[in-house]
Amino acid sequence: MLKLTYTESSFDLECLTLSLEEWVAQRVILALRVGQSLCIEPSTASFLLPVDLPGVEILRSEVKRDDREIIALCACDAEYMEVTLRGSWLSVSSKDSVGVFVTTMSDRAEFFLHKLWQEAQSCASVMSE
Repeated sequence: MLKLTYTESSFDLECLTLSLEEWVAQRVILALRVGQSLCIEPSTASFLLPVDLPGVEILRSEVKRDDREIIALCACDAEYMEVTLRGSWLSVSSKDSVGVFVTTMSDRAEFFLHKLWQEAQSCASVMSE
């Protein structure tokens, strides 16, 4: 399962071994125990990856192989492509921009997408220094 956590200033992508159903059930139980509202709805999430990352072509072939249409790639410009994922948005309200997006696809695709995202983050850190 992939989990994208959106805060007011950034987002983080994690690859978790729990199933989507297990993770959501745990989150619902937590919300009930602390008395917090929880909205869960189908949604999409997008983020950018540099097109020159090693392995982007492998990601493209993974997307073509998966016929469930959970992941889509779109060229933004000469330097970046947009990765769009279908899944579920969890937040305090449906209009909240802070929350968690979760999705599931093949283990191979999840691992590979997470690895590319980590590589993009490390490249961005080096460039900003």
